[in-house]
Amino acid sequence: MASTPLTNTSAWEQVRRGFAVQRKVIGALLMRELHTRYGRENVGYLWVIGEPLTLASAIALIHIGESSHYAGDMRPVPFAVLGYCVFIMFRSTFSRAEGALEANMPLMYHRMVTIFDIMISRALLEAAGTFLCLVILMGFLISIDYADPPERPLWMIAAIGYMFWFSAGMSFIIVAITHDNRLLGRLVHPVAYIMMPISGAFYLLEWIPMPYREWLLWIPFIHIFEMVRYGFFRSANPDYFSVTYLTAVCMVTTYIGLVLMKLLRGRLHLH
Repeated sequence: MASTPLTNTSAWEQVRRGFAVQRKVIGALLMRELHTRYGRENVGYLWVIGEPLTLASAIALIHIGESSHYAGDMRPVPFAVLGYCVFIMFRSTFSRAEGALEANMPLMYHRMVTIFDIMISRALLEAAGTFLCLVILMGFLISIDYADPPERPLWMIAAIGYMFWFSAGMSFIIVAITHDNRLLGRLVHPVAYIMMPISGAFYLLEWIPMPYREWLLWIPFIHIFEMVRYGFFRSANPDYFSVTYLTAVCMVTTYIGLVLMKLLRGRLHLH
């Protein structure tokens, strides 16, 4: 008897069930990560925002005495806090990708758990913590008149979304290339800190003279920080970021990371 082809309804039902399973797996991994990393004692899960909030608050205090504006309505305190909070999303996701698989290797015995699930749950946790930190700190600065409300909030949220996408894609690559290479693993943390001064988190691209400005435009971070400042500050310049370029970079980075993780999965040996 010939098999009947799947109808569109049944195909969509399988896709829906697949996404439901994926969502439950990632949710379970998120809770596991929260429990193993922060525990339930003392402040417990609140430390997911407490850690970045402490560091970002220190950055704010450094600039609290500056009264002049960098450009237009760009005050030093929100300028620095915005740059640091968005960059720390990348730094945390990127740095903690090294060794992430070793810490979760027993989970690979479960057929439904993949390397992608482990990495995306970690990226979501880092993103949630830093985003809440940004909201809390900026809300406080606005309430005491050290900052103005975001001028174009949708652009700001889009920029943070791109930072999450780029950070997750880079974490996919890092977990794949460092699993069998300890030397590369040791370089991950220094690279994350080296990227901070050239990322554009603490300067405007228009401050940089030519031809260095054109060279810096090849760095995806520059586009993200110019976009996030365009979303927050009224006087920010929209000429120094490209949504098309950012989307292309994030898509290529994610694709490379997915391919490398698939190759890594075939090399894993569970004991």
